[in-house]
This record gives sequence, C-alpha cells and structure tokens, in this order.
Amino acid sequence: MAGDAVSHYDVAVIGAGPAGMAAAIEGSRAGLSVIVLDEQELPGGQIYRAVERAPRARLRILGDDYADGGALVSEFRATNATYVAGAMVWNVNPQLIIDYSQDGASREITATALVVASGAMERPTPVPGWTLPGVVTAGACQILLKAHGLVEDNLAFIGSGPLLWLVAAQMIAAGKRPVAIIETVPAARYAAALLKLPLNPTALGYLRKGAKLMRTVKRSKAPIYRDATEIVISGDQRASVVNFVSGGRGHQIEADLFALHQGVVPNQQITRLLRCEHRWDERQRCFVPVCDRFGETSVPNVYVAGDGAGIAGARAATLQGRIAALRIAEKAGRAVGPSTSLQASLCREASIRPFLETLYAPSAAVRSPAAETIVCRCEEVTAGCIRNAVDLGAPGANQVKSFLRSGMGPCQGRFCGLTVTEIIAERKGEAPSLVDYYRVRPPLKPLPLSELARFSIEPGTEDRVE
Repeated sequence: MAGDAVSHYDVAVIGAGPAGMAAAIEGSRAGLSVIVLDEQELPGGQIYRAVERAPRARLRILGDDYADGGALVSEFRATNATYVAGAMVWNVNPQLIIDYSQDGASREITATALVVASGAMERPTPVPGWTLPGVVTAGACQILLKAHGLVEDNLAFIGSGPLLWLVAAQMIAAGKRPVAIIETVPAARYAAALLKLPLNPTALGYLRKGAKLMRTVKRSKAPIYRDATEIVISGDQRASVVNFVSGGRGHQIEADLFALHQGVVPNQQITRLLRCEHRWDERQRCFVPVCDRFGETSVPNVYVAGDGAGIAGARAATLQGRIAALRIAEKAGRAVGPSTSLQASLCREASIRPFLETLYAPSAAVRSPAAETIVCRCEEVTAGCIRNAVDLGAPGANQVKSFLRSGMGPCQGRFCGLTVTEIIAERKGEAPSLVDYYRVRPPLKPLPLSELARFSIEPGTEDRVE
C-alpha cells in the first residue's frame, strides 16, 4: 500500500471513502495498477473516519453502521493498490494528468482512467449569525467524535436531515444530551414524504433506523422544536443565543455551541474543474454530474462514484465504486463478471431517496436568505448584494463573482456556490440549471507560492494549467 516512484497508473482514485476503497479493491482484483490519493491520513472517508483506530467504547457509541466500515478498510489495506495519504489533489485535466500536494511538495501522476470519489459536503446554511464563533456544522461535531472521541457540552442542533438525528443520538450514547433539537421541517412535509415511501425491505429498514434515532433523542428528554422558522443566532463576540418561531410563538435557547445542518450535497469541485457536464437535480436541490449507469461522465474515462454523483449513502457508494472499477477493467480487456447484481442492489439502495429528499428538502430561508445575511463567508458578501448585482445586469454566478468577489476566497465557492445560484435563479425567475455554477479553476485549494515555484511539470504540458 505504500507509495512508490511510478508515475502512470491504470486507475487513479481520488478519495478513500467507501466508494474510493471499493473501486480500488475491484480494480486491483482485476489486475489493474491502482493509486488512491486521499486527503486524510487514514482510509475511511468521512463516513468511516478513523474506524481503524476507534476503541471499542467509541465503536459502541457510533453504532454498527460505522463499525462495519472496518471490514471494508481491512479489505482495502490487503490490496496491492498504492495508497497515498495526506495527498491534496489541486489540479486534474481531461488528459488525466493529476497534480497533488503532499508534505509541502507537489507531485504529478497520469492515469488511463480516473474515479472521482470525493464524496459530499454539508449544504451551506446561511442564516443570520452563522458566521459567529461558536457556530459549526453537525458534521464537524461528528468528526470530533469519530477522530478524537470528543463530544461538546451545551450544544443545540438547528436544521434538518438524517445526520442531525444521527449525531444527536450518538451524543446521547456518549453521555451528552443536546440542549435542543430545532428542526426546520414543515409539519405538512411528513405526510407528503410518506406518499413517496416504497414498501420494500431496504427502504423500510432505513425508515426503522431513522425512527429509532428519533426515539433515542426523545427518550433523552432533549427539547425538540418542530417546524422552526425565523432563525437568528446572536451573541456578544460569539454565538450564545438562538431565537426562532415554533408552534406559533417565539422561543429563545441559550447554548455554548450551535450545530447547523440542512443535508449534504455532492462535492463537485473536481468534476467542475474537468468540465464534466452537470445537471440540476430538483429533488436534491443541487447540481450533479451527468453519468451513465457505470458512473462514467461526459469526459471519457472519468468516473464518479459515491455521493459525488448524487447523494445516496455509504452502501450505495460502495456499490458504485465496485461498478465503476468493473467497467474500467472490462474496457481494459480484463476478464471480469457483469455488474448486473450490483446494479440491482444499487437500485434498492436508491429507493429510499424520494422519501428522504421530500422530507428533508432544504428550507426556503436557507435557499433564499434575508438581504442582510452573509452568503459568501470568505468575502463577506450578503444576499442583498447578490440580488443588487443581478439587478445591475449580472446574468449568472460567474458574473456575480466578477462584481462582488463571491466565491474567490480560500473555500473557492464551496460555502456559497449553491446559494448564489439559487438567489440568482429566484431573482431572475429562471431555473437554477440556466444560471449554472461557478467556473472552477486550479488550484482547487490554496497552495504556497513557494511550493508552486518548486513544482516541475512534464515537458510538453506547460499550457494545461488554466
């Protein structure tokens, strides 16, 4: 699994979550040379973060679904794939020349096929006060628990989505009850979602798991506020209070930490950089790359597996990684079996999505924030400024970027891109698909100029960096 001096591989995989590990396992099994570039220090991705090092007590807290990831990590470790930990991919082009940074130095490899398994990110949640110290995401709280066994005291959850309930239940299992669960799901949404629930064992199994999490939180006596609106976080120097309306009256909750969550969306930075075709997914309210049933995108030999192709969960991600790798092996002339059974399993896993996407659609306040709410955290651009730019003639996200510098900070638009698209679409009365998204350029994440100065690229490829 250690890195070596090879510069070309049959398959390069970006990300070592369930999709990336599964792709590496199948690719290696088919006799292909595989390299996995992982920004983390250990395989597992976000869902199985640090599962190899988790003590038994932490495994009990995090649950069976997390602990089961250990078997996939072990299988991945047993392959002959080259695993490069701490590798931040900062540039990829359609010729599959891949640049990455590790330990303060940039390196370059090439590949015949690429599997993008960069996963998902939490949907930006721009509400008044979300930029204050003391406001985090539910996913950040889970990272602290998985990686370090840390559970915050005096924490309130705000938003909606399965992860919110999962992290709250895990906190309770660790002995820390949340101050409150402030859920933004409208009451009528539950009935609408039930109409989308398929009556098959896979979907009903997910429903039972979700209901169990909710029962755990209710039994803890943590206050639960439903159908919350008009959320405002405030405090002197740092967040200390949230005000909101629930049940027809105003409420005020004090806490030391506020965890926001409105679901997760695909991390589309790499597929955007590669100029893969994307489409607007109305159900998930986000852009997803256009892929065939094997995960191949509009750019030949570039595949997306896992939540980067559309949110479907860890089990689906594992299946997608295997399917993509089998297709790559088949195209390379290797003797592999059909992926028919894997495709059928993937369809069963996806059957719960219409229910979840109806129930946990992002709130209107998040998609179209109030004028004074900061949308671009890096450049402190408000929703009102974005609307003004549209009124002045900015037709899309890239023009708003030129007007206001939104999306030009260190996060490169990750925290504001979808919200900017939604605001422009609403202001113009157009579909988000017509507005589109920021044009992504390298480097994908900030790099020291000294590192770029030391970086040598292959002769004949000097014009590939935009």
